[in-house]
Amino acid sequence: GWCPLSPTGAQSTQLLVEPPWTPAVLWDRVTLTCQGSGTAGATIWYKDGRCWGQEGPDHFLITESGTYKCDRPGTGLSPPVSALNDGLVLQVPARVLLEGDTVTLRCRR
Repeated sequence: GWCPLSPTGAQSTQLLVEPPWTPAVLWDRVTLTCQGSGTAGATIWYKDGRCWGQEGPDHFLITESGTYKCDRPGTGLSPPVSALNDGLVLQVPARVLLEGDTVTLRCRR
């Protein structure tokens, strides 16, 4: 499908992960939600760098491993979120981590 490009620059589109751990694992039934300005139905999704469906809803349940991004009109492309289906995964909280933060790690299998 054809995907319009958003202007580069301000990165205020966010891709939220629920449950809030990264990398996401498929057996958690992970939902991605794209947050940005503009119409919710105008979200464009990318999987592994390729346009993946055209304008659609602002959230969906992941069923395949890969790297996901979303694009919202006006606020541009989100940072990437990885989803894995590996046998052993080390997860960190899906939020901005700063030096000095105490962080809980989860080893999942």
